[in-house]
Amino acid sequence: MNTFALALRNLLRNRRRSITTILAMIVGAHAVLLFGGYSRNITYGLQTDYVKYGGHLQIQREGYYLYGSGNPAAYGIAGYDKIIHAIQADPVLAPMLVVATPTLQLQGIAGNFARGVSRTAIAQGVVVEDQNRMRDWNDYAFPVVVAPMALTGTQNDAAIVGTGLARVLSLCSQLGVSDCDGASDAQGKADGAEVDGPALPADVSALAQATHGAAPAATGSRPGIELLAATARGAPNVAALQVVKAEQQGIKEFDDVYVGLHLAQAQRLVYGNESPHVTAIVVQLKHTAQLEAAKARLDALLADQFKGEKMEVVDFVTLNPFYGQALAMFATLFGFVALLIAAIVLFTVGNTMSMAVIERTVEIGTLRALGLCRGGIRKMFVCEGLMLGLLGAVLGVASAAALAGLINHSGMTWTPPGRSPVPLIIRVWGESDLIVGTVVGLLLVAVLSAVLPARRAARMNVADALRHT
Repeated sequence: MNTFALALRNLLRNRRRSITTILAMIVGAHAVLLFGGYSRNITYGLQTDYVKYGGHLQIQREGYYLYGSGNPAAYGIAGYDKIIHAIQADPVLAPMLVVATPTLQLQGIAGNFARGVSRTAIAQGVVVEDQNRMRDWNDYAFPVVVAPMALTGTQNDAAIVGTGLARVLSLCSQLGVSDCDGASDAQGKADGAEVDGPALPADVSALAQATHGAAPAATGSRPGIELLAATARGAPNVAALQVVKAEQQGIKEFDDVYVGLHLAQAQRLVYGNESPHVTAIVVQLKHTAQLEAAKARLDALLADQFKGEKMEVVDFVTLNPFYGQALAMFATLFGFVALLIAAIVLFTVGNTMSMAVIERTVEIGTLRALGLCRGGIRKMFVCEGLMLGLLGAVLGVASAAALAGLINHSGMTWTPPGRSPVPLIIRVWGESDLIVGTVVGLLLVAVLSAVLPARRAARMNVADALRHT
């Protein structure tokens, strides 16, 4: 206690230099905490997006993740309703569960036959009610409300498309899609006018006409498209769809090919009158922290009750490689910022302690002459560095949390890639690992900065120190 009291009194002897050093540490703490809180918020935002639309876990046929995109029908899961029931009834999984829902992904050709245009597409068949429940997931309390799926309350022949696909299929004016100069010219012609486009094969055209005859009629002004796909047996099949909305998908490559439709319609397109399958069972949990336990339980459940089925459980990190890449990028940037701040604090505290040693040379000689050992001198200066680090860390964390709170309530926004503007949020308060890491880091740097000056002070010759002027 005497050592700490003496160290504090020595710091107060030169208040200006001590305050300057503490301010440098506060600024360093701000840089680390604010950037860390900003990157943490982006991480949570990415995770929220992936979990809202793809769940935490997906049960798939073994090998589907690597090879299934080329032939989804070959990796279909039969009896998926039994698996979902088993998950919902499991005493371990049920308390963690929000939704367990089937999905069917397929590839085909989306065409606007009336306009003579088409392109390859990736279609996703979903249970709309389950998807709306998934969209309510907001474990990190983002002040953003996601609208229900546009397919809500629609007939089975309804569909949504990406805005890029809407442009290619000349649906801009009907769906209110912007930046469609080329397509607008074609749409400006009277209905039934000839538009240059790729000619459709006669057999496909006949199949589409046959499907049109059995399909429900267009509702109001909704534009219609045709989706051509191969059935599980390899034969072509066409579904006539009424497009209710064009939605931006965030990634241009996906936006240019996306078609969303009801699960029953997708199953009829791929399996016809045969027993329907799905390509994945999406599982969304209440909290991401439950992911490892839920995955282990799902593996055990599948191995126990569905031994004959070759299935695997894949988490959202594996399904979305960009998420892991983004985390690695921000971790690298954060490490660089932390290292830069550590170097600044190291030299600032080291300079302060070196100046203190020079100014107090006679005092050091006197203390040594009075019997204070070299270890006591070292301890005194290291304690001064520790106190500087403690004051800088505590004040830095408190002021950074206050500043982050002001920013969070300021109404400022920013625009993530592929999204509309969202509130700017910096997560500092409540991120215990970030706060503890910053405090411990500043304390270690401050102590290390004081070690060399303290060692130099302890090694002084007593007579030389007493003669110092």
